Amino acid sequence: MSYPDQRSDTEWQAVLNKEQFRILREKATEPPGSGKFDKHYPEEGVYTCAGCHKPLYKANHKFKSGCGWPAYFDSIPGAVTRHEDRTLGMTRTEIVCSNCGGHLGHVFKGEGFATPTDERHCVNSVSLNFSPDDKTVESGSRESKA
Repeated sequence: MSYPDQRSDTEWQAVLNKEQFRILREKATEPPGSGKFDKHYPEEGVYTCAGCHKPLYKANHKFKSGCGWPAYFDSIPGAVTRHEDRTLGMTRTEIVCSNCGGHLGHVFKGEGFATPTDERHCVNSVSLNFSPDDKTVESGSRESKA
């Protein structure tokens, strides 16, 4: 699949640290409970892609799942793309940034969480940055509608 941000691995290595490159570009996973956003619950703000800085999740999408990674029940419309992932001998739904294709994590459905979507976007903290400014979401939403 093609994404608007088409940087080469060399270009990504110049802007991402080693762990960000490993997770965002090589589809690795950080250890459970190790991420800086696992227990981060602001009332407002936006989580952006650590690679290309596009808005992905609103702070009010985040919930406590106890899974060891940041969990969101939904993304900003158009910000996240889903792919079938057949690695590890099972079928899962991988989620990536719709702008740069950076690996975020996986989506799990039907786990019974009291959320509006009954989905858990299980996201690596390393894949994210956080901005307390909700205006980032508004500008990102306008861009995706254009």
